[in-house]
Amino acid sequence: MTDTSRPARPVILGQNQYGKAENRVVRITRDGATHHIKDLNVSVSLSGAMDDVHYSGSNASVLPTDTTKNTVYAFAKEHGIESAEQFGIHLARHFVTSQEPIHRARIRIEEYSWERIETPGEAQHSFVRKGQETRLAQITYDGSSWEVVSGLKDLTVLNSTDSEFWGYVKDKYTTLPEAYDRILATDVSGRWRFNWTDDAQEMPDWDASYEQTKQHMLRAFAETYSLSLQQTLYQMGSRIIENRDEIDEVRFSLPNKHHFLVDLEPFGLKNDNEVYFAADRPYGLIEATVLRDGREARIPADLTTL
Repeated sequence: MTDTSRPARPVILGQNQYGKAENRVVRITRDGATHHIKDLNVSVSLSGAMDDVHYSGSNASVLPTDTTKNTVYAFAKEHGIESAEQFGIHLARHFVTSQEPIHRARIRIEEYSWERIETPGEAQHSFVRKGQETRLAQITYDGSSWEVVSGLKDLTVLNSTDSEFWGYVKDKYTTLPEAYDRILATDVSGRWRFNWTDDAQEMPDWDASYEQTKQHMLRAFAETYSLSLQQTLYQMGSRIIENRDEIDEVRFSLPNKHHFLVDLEPFGLKNDNEVYFAADRPYGLIEATVLRDGREARIPADLTTL
């Protein structure tokens, strides 16, 4: 009997997935007069036995993307949002275990931070959006094992000294002068992969892990006398691996936000490492993975895909 569901030509379906992207959900928890806020952007991606919908248009195995959106909001009520990672775990488990055609769920979450505006009296329900980083989480579940990758982006850091750059390769196109005291600045984009992969393992404290990982990263940036941004990147990753047993892999993408000394001599002024021009582009882009010994890299080299 001929299979009419597949086109009679030398073409086959490759990897595929579908879902609902960028579901913005804000969850307010009311603890008497004191309120707490969680602000997430949740993207759901599902894959599995989806050949028929591509070959013949049959939707018999398709959970509507609108349903995945509704699930995000319902789960915010039913489960609350303890952390981005925990919320993603609830969602991924639900989609894989409740829908037979779904074999794998990937949940990507951006979390936007707010801090409380302290006011007199008991009422504490006012917040101001933090202007620092965006917290990130990606949770993937295939019905038996988990992969949790957390991270952040847009965390701008700067050292006003204790950075040099010299001794590099020079050719006929090199014009950059060697620097023995420079500003080192970057917008940190980082991801770190946990070694929690099984429900039988003790689950990390996601919020505590995030805050402590961020602090190790910042302290390494501040405490490293830098001869290159690559050296600083490695120290940031090493500090995390050495101090956070639950993390096996860290990947950073660090744009070098160049600060150039302004020539003030035309004005009869001496610029003693005081006045700089902050250039936004072009910029050097330094990227690398730091691993626990004996582990293999799984975070994509291109962080724009994660």
